[in-house]
This record gives sequence, structure tokens and C-alpha cells, in this order.
Amino acid sequence: MKLKVILTGATGMVGEGVLHECLQHDDVEQVLVVGRRPCGITHAKLKEIVHPDLYDLSAIENQLTGYNACFFCLGTTSLGKKEPEFYKVTYELTMSFGKTLSKQNPDMTFCYISGAGTDSTEKGRTMWARVKGKTENDLMKLPFTKVYNFRPGVLQPTKGLKNTLSFYKYLGWLIPIIRLVAPKYITTLKELGLAMIHAGSRGYEKQILEVKDILALAKQ
Repeated sequence: MKLKVILTGATGMVGEGVLHECLQHDDVEQVLVVGRRPCGITHAKLKEIVHPDLYDLSAIENQLTGYNACFFCLGTTSLGKKEPEFYKVTYELTMSFGKTLSKQNPDMTFCYISGAGTDSTEKGRTMWARVKGKTENDLMKLPFTKVYNFRPGVLQPTKGLKNTLSFYKYLGWLIPIIRLVAPKYITTLKELGLAMIHAGSRGYEKQILEVKDILALAKQ
């Protein structure tokens, strides 16, 4: 199945990397980037909507129809944030976006970037894991054709992209060591992008994808 994708988070490392794979992949026919500021990329497949308030999409709803996949790569770190702030950016924003898209595109597959260690019970002691767990659980209740929650661990960035986090720029030498001692916790950004594309075009038997699932789906 050819994909017409709505993608968020293109000005971040993960979103930019997933977008990079989408623009190169034959299964992806078109990509609509929705964000607060321009992503700075031009391509024949790419359209873009710059919209300042992603909590309220009513002004652009009519431009969000006709798509069959969403790759939701927008997120924030929990470092330095208290639960109400992290909850608003992580849960409320994602659910607001998801509810709008499920109404406009009932045949859509929604792929959400979560994280390794997410707490599906929503009852654990780690704040970010509880909030991510609630987000995953409630996304799966929306009337999409399918929802896939991706839980990457350490990500090896794609060379040449501009939004690589400083951690990876300065501590990239650690990645080969992590790959050697903890291969189950690391994946490349390319593999994550391919896994999301394959989930949208081919499907997968699980709705929660840990690193091993991401690696398997990327190879399909």
C-alpha cells in the first residue's frame, strides 16, 4: 500500500530522521509535515503546514484529510519538567492531534514514538513512563485502523542531518560500545524510520514495538 503520511516533529532529531527515510522510500507517495516552524526541507513529495497551535487544529482540519498514515515524532524530554508540564506536552498534545486525525481519516494508521521503559500499567514510580503509558493506552482506543507504539532505546543518528542532539554529537563514540554490550537497547534512526513505514504499508502483529520488534520490522 502506498502511504500518504502526516508527520510531526520534523524539526527534531527523530522526526527529521523519519522524514528523511520517507522521502527516499518507494512506499511513501506523499508527506505532509505539520509543525510550529518550517522544517527547512524541500522535496517533490513534501508539503508543509506551519501552524502555531498544535493543540487546536480546527483552522487547518480541512487540509488534513486524504492521508492514511501519521508518524507522530513530536515529543519532549522530561528532564527539568514537573508532571503537569510534561503531561500537557506529551499526553494532551498527542491525544488532541490524534482525535482530530481519527475524525478526519478513519482509515489511518497512527504510529507514535514512545520510549523504552514506558509503563503500560500507568502506575509505576517513574513519571515520564506513566505519562507515556497513558498516552499509548489512550491512543489505542481511538478509532484508527491501527495504532503502533514504537519504543526505541538508544538511537544512532543518521549522518548528515542537521537536528542531531548534542548528546549524540559529542558522545557518539559510546554507540559502538553500547551496541557491543547492550545490543537489545540500540537501533539506528534509519531502522526506526523504515519500521514505521513498514508498519504503515504492511502492518505488524504487535501494537507495542520494543527494540527487537523495530529491528525485525525494519528488515521486512
